[in-house]
Amino acid sequence: MIDWPLLSIVTFLPAVGALFILLVRGSEEVVARNARNVALWTTLITFALSLLIWIDFDNSVAGFQFVEKSDWLAAGITYHMGVDGISMLFVILTTFLMPLCILASWESIQTRVKEYMIAFLVMETLMIGVFCALDLMVFYLFFEAGLIPMFLIIGIWGGVRRVYASFKFFLYTLLGSVLMLIAMIAMYVDAGTTDIAVLLTHDFPAGMQPWLWFAFFASFAVKMPMWPVHTWLPDAHVEAPTAGSVILAAVLLKMGGYGFLRFSLPMFPLGSEMFAPLVFALSVIAIVYASLVAFVQEDMKKLIAYASVAHMGFVTMGIFTVTTQGLQGGIYQMLSHGIISGALFLCVGVVYDRMHTRLIARYGGLATRMPKYAFIFMLFTMANVGLPGTSGFVGEILALAGIFQVNTWVAVIAAIGIILSAVYALWLYRQIIFGQLTRDDLKSILDVNRREMLIFTPLIIMCIVMGVWPDPFLRVMDASVANLIEHHQLALDAANAVSVATR
Repeated sequence: MIDWPLLSIVTFLPAVGALFILLVRGSEEVVARNARNVALWTTLITFALSLLIWIDFDNSVAGFQFVEKSDWLAAGITYHMGVDGISMLFVILTTFLMPLCILASWESIQTRVKEYMIAFLVMETLMIGVFCALDLMVFYLFFEAGLIPMFLIIGIWGGVRRVYASFKFFLYTLLGSVLMLIAMIAMYVDAGTTDIAVLLTHDFPAGMQPWLWFAFFASFAVKMPMWPVHTWLPDAHVEAPTAGSVILAAVLLKMGGYGFLRFSLPMFPLGSEMFAPLVFALSVIAIVYASLVAFVQEDMKKLIAYASVAHMGFVTMGIFTVTTQGLQGGIYQMLSHGIISGALFLCVGVVYDRMHTRLIARYGGLATRMPKYAFIFMLFTMANVGLPGTSGFVGEILALAGIFQVNTWVAVIAAIGIILSAVYALWLYRQIIFGQLTRDDLKSILDVNRREMLIFTPLIIMCIVMGVWPDPFLRVMDASVANLIEHHQLALDAANAVSVATR
């Protein structure tokens, strides 16, 4: 299969599945059943094909692999796809989570099932496309088009304030990307190409780099989201259906971090060096502020949403240390957070499907009736705190190690954020699981069923495997991270040499 266009197949197979669902006819019940089955099998096959790419991936190569390139539009814009050691991991994360999201929606989504499954499959195509695109315009197309299905998922199948949350999500992320589009046009004018592989080796003028960096930062900071442009996230999470929250936290947020790794650091090294203190400051504020705000939340989803803002602070700090440990920690933390946050939102979905409320005060004593659920919730709570032996520990300790090499005080404050995360996470677990089972409606609540165990089992396995055996994941990114650091340092050395020569 080495000559097959595997990346294009993996990218567009979900869209083919969506087209097939669109053509399904019959009674509402038949259409819903067929839509679920087609969506599940499409995502499973897509995941299997992405594993083939991972198996054939050469960890020793820093450049792009499985490259596909053909003419597309005028002015040299091409359909150019490829993956390196960084994007490969995000493709796997996306395809791994999508079948679980379909299963999580199996019973909870009962209206417009056909349209719901189409939206999820289209979104999978667009998310994979973001991580594989090697042309600026192709990247922007996938990056922005991904807003549409999530906007519909929140706005149609969300909660009471779904319209407000969906428009807030759309406007924040769209407005943030307008500056990025302007910067892309400026890059094309300066370099004469939209090819990302070529742009990675292009030296943009020193006076131009800060402006380009800030334009991309405006888009990626909203997407992460970083403080203070994070306010759309809690509303979007609270109103989105369970599977929508999973994908929003696990994949869509990671596009911002991926953008920093693909564009900001390698293409604008001088801008990255100049604004790194700003990123550290915003990240520290996010960690402490979001942790404190999370502690006073009354809604389980909103608490986990603010926890995501805090954890993304570790990611941005690790990335902009431009050290091996910091970069690996930031990438690993994004992968780990995708697993852990997705699982936590699924845990909320389990009790919400039974009680139709997410208010923390409405629960308590669930360990009596739901021992399996209590164990699963405990495992992912501990992973969210960063317990050794779970994936959360590896990402945080690597990121902190990188930060300590750059700024000790920033690392100390970030470490305080880990303590704060333990406070709100354990408080939530205590309120939901422990105590007396006093409410009558909770005395008949059922433990996780077979379908739910099928969803949680692969997440549990990945959380533990990534915690005790991180080497397979770190090896994939090693060469690409080393190449990124080398390129960044060479650019800084060249700029310093020019500065000295002109004095």
